[in-house]
Amino acid sequence: MATVSLLQAQFSWPIRVYYEDTDSGGVVYHSNYLNFMERARTEWLRSLGYEQTLLKDQLGVLFVVHDLSITYQRPAKFNDELNVECRLNKIGRSSLQFEQVIKRGTETLSKALVGVVCIDAEQFKPVSIPAQMKAKMEKL
Repeated sequence: MATVSLLQAQFSWPIRVYYEDTDSGGVVYHSNYLNFMERARTEWLRSLGYEQTLLKDQLGVLFVVHDLSITYQRPAKFNDELNVECRLNKIGRSSLQFEQVIKRGTETLSKALVGVVCIDAEQFKPVSIPAQMKAKMEKL
């Protein structure tokens, strides 16, 4: 499968850590970093003009996480103001790879590589990324 390497400017989405995101010690529970990253990818798509409901209802596709590699470097804590950076690294026929970084100010807290696959919304099988959508991503 051919992929296109990109040098896109990163997208950043602010996140506030709420009490519900933390454990009893006031530290963000590890799986919540994935929620923060999902929100940033969703907002990145929205910034391109694509709502999740539009993808499913009008284009008949969904994007699902296929693979994930995450490193935790420092803890985020209750009431922290974070930025979740999202950079598209590769575009394949039916896949996208994102590099995501969670920061508190300039301090890196977590890094991840996230592989996402475009699937048919009814059959749940991989399909090509819609042409108009792929073209928009390649222009970034």
